[in-house]
Amino acid sequence: MAFTPSKDYKRREREQRKADKRREREEAKVEKLATEKAAAELAEEEAVKKTAAEREAQLEAEFEAEFEAELEAEKDAKKKAQIKPK
Repeated sequence: MAFTPSKDYKRREREQRKADKRREREEAKVEKLATEKAAAELAEEEAVKKTAAEREAQLEAEFEAEFEAELEAEKDAKKKAQIKPK
């Protein structure tokens, strides 16, 4: 005699497939959130690095400008000192 699966067996199989699909959707959702969070953290780190680099470049430019101004002042002072003895 051939064995025919019971309706109860078919129902359990159907419910299991539904549960598997639900779990896959939830796992995909969690993975997507983790990916988005990692991307946001990476973007934030990049922004912080960019800000720090810009601040460093600005300080360097200010230092260079002050240094050039001091050199020019020293040159002018030397020229004035050379002019006075005459």
